[in-house]
Amino acid sequence: MFDKLNAIRHRLEEILKELSRPETQSDAARVTALMKEQALLMPVAETYDRYLKAEERERESMELLPDESDPEMRTMLHDEIRDARQEKEALTEELKVLLLPQDPDDMRSAIVEIRAGAGGDEAALFAADLYRMYARYADRNGWKCSMISLSESGIGGFKECTFQIDGNGVFSRLKYESGTHRVQRIPVTESGGRIHTSTATVAIMPEAEEVDIEIDPKDYKFDVFRASGNGGQCVNTTDSAVRLTHFPTGIVISCQDEKSQIKNKAKALKVLRTRLYDLKRREMQEERADLRRSQVGSGDRSEKIRTYNFPQTRVTDHRIHLTTHRIDSIMDGDLDELIDALAAKDRADKLLSGGERE
Repeated sequence: MFDKLNAIRHRLEEILKELSRPETQSDAARVTALMKEQALLMPVAETYDRYLKAEERERESMELLPDESDPEMRTMLHDEIRDARQEKEALTEELKVLLLPQDPDDMRSAIVEIRAGAGGDEAALFAADLYRMYARYADRNGWKCSMISLSESGIGGFKECTFQIDGNGVFSRLKYESGTHRVQRIPVTESGGRIHTSTATVAIMPEAEEVDIEIDPKDYKFDVFRASGNGGQCVNTTDSAVRLTHFPTGIVISCQDEKSQIKNKAKALKVLRTRLYDLKRREMQEERADLRRSQVGSGDRSEKIRTYNFPQTRVTDHRIHLTTHRIDSIMDGDLDELIDALAAKDRADKLLSGGERE
């Protein structure tokens, strides 16, 4: 472990030197890559520095102890040795967690897709509720949430929507949300007071950059059409909406959120790039599946991950068997209890499997 820690400190020194070079500063992509690596390594190096300081305090106190005859001073030295050792033990456990394999996409922004599943209009209303839940969570964290494409139902629900959440570490927090979400409640359209069960699927994808995925213009085409629905003045009076078709994969993306056709094309390409990058990620995860598969969920949309029971004010995450009766605050975007528990379970699984940072 300590060889890895010393190597990380050495790598940080190299990064700082490279960032200070004029030729590096003129390369924006290189600077961005180095700063991302620095952000991943810095918490490890800072924790290791605290460990080394505790080790130094222990060593200094042990060196002074044999020559000290004053009983009060000897007691103080013993206390210092004990405290330093306890701090070292705690920091050792913290370092083990920090040295676990890091997802290289954790610091990225995310593109989120929500689709209504089984349940008709009620499923569409639930999909809209999930969108608002994630938008409020983004607001709580100071992230920016922007709609990319939206297909609404007639009563205020969402048949499907795609939106982007920008900020540092968005994907690291939201990646556990992929899967099927189930709601149990009395629909507003239900006159008999019966509880219905509906579903919506959520996909969380790390936002891909142009350097991640190269797309040949020959592999896709754009069709333009007149936008429909709400979108502000002029949005549905011009052919500003676009439909992007990717031939190799059959992926089709529609985007009409912007008044500008150019902006809608750029957003559609961003979503396509992100979906292709997500496919590439999943292929790599499958290749590594024999080494380790996350116990908190594969992120597959077919996996039922959580149930929201409104009559009982209960939310249950089935992957970690966590139940809370704070459904109102959770739907209002207070997701940290769930996400923290999922992240802790993921770290525990990695520790049990003996994983270390590469």
